[in-house]
Amino acid sequence: MTGPRCRRRDDRGSALVEVTWLGILLLVPMLWILLSVFEVQRGAFGVEAAARSAARAYALAPSDAAGERQAELVARRALADQGLDSAPLSVRVTCTPYPADCHSGTSVISVRIESRVDLPLMPEVLGGQAPSFALDATHTVPIGQYQEVTGAVAD
Repeated sequence: MTGPRCRRRDDRGSALVEVTWLGILLLVPMLWILLSVFEVQRGAFGVEAAARSAARAYALAPSDAAGERQAELVARRALADQGLDSAPLSVRVTCTPYPADCHSGTSVISVRIESRVDLPLMPEVLGGQAPSFALDATHTVPIGQYQEVTGAVAD
């Protein structure tokens, strides 16, 4: 029988379709992983720069209260430079050996910045809010023993 009923089915072209679908199924998760790594790296750069800048701003401020304000402003600006304007920010300042007065003598100021970045392209249906990655950085700055004193100049 050589009629239309006994014709064998031809499989040519099906490998191309299978490879295409397999490529798409593997490419989408790889692309998400790559975008997530870039987002976390951007956040890590931002948090590190924020800690360094906040510690320096606190050390250069004339008082502890002014230092707190300056550290917060500078840390927010450093995160904004990395495109993390809306990222949550926590600035914590500790001083040793004078915890009550960070700007005395030979204090050492440590500033810890905590933030997080949301992972891209993840729906919020997975648990209330988008999955995020927590980031933190600490920077330490010593206050110099010899500080500039403004006011009267001795003759």
